[in-house]
Amino acid sequence: MRTKIDKNILSKLPTVEEFLSMKYGVVGTPERDDFDAKSKAWYYATVLKSARKTAGITQQQLADRIGKKREYIALLEKGETDMQLSTFLMISEAVGLRFALTY
Repeated sequence: MRTKIDKNILSKLPTVEEFLSMKYGVVGTPERDDFDAKSKAWYYATVLKSARKTAGITQQQLADRIGKKREYIALLEKGETDMQLSTFLMISEAVGLRFALTY
């Protein structure tokens, strides 16, 4: 059964940008920059983790393929550490992802 949503309630809700600004600061502040960096790290970590699982390989197998430790892969997949572009590309290749640069 569908429920009608009161448009007055919806109009009082903040937009995503308003919410993020209230919680993490406006774009360009150190707090917001930190949040944005962490959210991007989490996003890319999730993409790589999903691709690794789809490829059917363990964290240890991935680590062996790229010459890193399993613990490092675990930290990456949790979004708890940054990775260099070269590492991102090595992991991507190891799990079968391909990227193209466009401009």
